[in-house]
Amino acid sequence: MPDYSWKTFEELIEPYRLHEAMKDSATTERLKREEPWKITDAELERFKDKTYRQVRLNELLQENSRAANMVIVSLPIAKKGAVSGHLYMAWLEILSRNLPPVIMIRGNQKSVLTFYS
Repeated sequence: MPDYSWKTFEELIEPYRLHEAMKDSATTERLKREEPWKITDAELERFKDKTYRQVRLNELLQENSRAANMVIVSLPIAKKGAVSGHLYMAWLEILSRNLPPVIMIRGNQKSVLTFYS
């Protein structure tokens, strides 16, 4: 994955990061209570693979669908309460960034192959 793609994602989420490692534990706990919507270091680490997947999908879509009139993709699935809203929205933003109009459809995450006779 090119560094600029990951850097773009990091810049996107920076205003919503908590950065626990840079603060003492009392300050971190207070900020978690006051701003529970912020993306924690633990959450980012827990969903690192899924985040990389969204960034990589954007790269592939740009490579293969830049000239398309419209792109249709499945929405990434995130369990309610497991992923913060800001991280999920960042996934959607990075997935559709620099593309033609994108339609995101909620699927069941199963591949379907349809044959017509």
